[in-house]
Amino acid sequence: MALGKDYAAQECSIARALEVVGERWTLLVVRDALYGVRRYNDFLVHLGIPRAVLASRLQTLTAAGVLEKRPCARAPSRHEYVVTERGRALWPALRALGAWGRDNFSEAGAKPLRYFHHAACGTELGVVGECPGCGILVPVEDVEMTPGPGLDQDPADPVSRALLTPRRLLTAVETAAETDPV
Repeated sequence: MALGKDYAAQECSIARALEVVGERWTLLVVRDALYGVRRYNDFLVHLGIPRAVLASRLQTLTAAGVLEKRPCARAPSRHEYVVTERGRALWPALRALGAWGRDNFSEAGAKPLRYFHHAACGTELGVVGECPGCGILVPVEDVEMTPGPGLDQDPADPVSRALLTPRRLLTAVETAAETDPV
């Protein structure tokens, strides 16, 4: 049986979710937004995504309420994309997907690019974002990201350099990039 072009007719929560986040690049845009990337040009530089694709993904994510487009405080004629509560709710799924990819598709002996810790106690998170020390599912606001040994310590793009600093997720990434066409 041939599949249609979309999942809209399916009565399935996974199919409905894929209508929003199932296109190529979309989850990487959400991932970067959770890491603190907010500006169009910063997404563009960090992901290496085509402009038209990024514009489309940002439009879809804002229309679905995953991101909110706001005037940028530093440059009012520009915009930033801020993660909403609906977007924050994607954190456990992204964390689990990342752990699944690491466990099933990484080269033998590959070192992780990033570590995620519970900011309150410093314990490394479990596979679905739980804190083994505290026994709770850690909300994204209480997750600290630390660069792992597998990450390029001298990346070319300014967003990657900014992400080398240990930080809580959802904090703004400061970069030298000032062009923001959307």
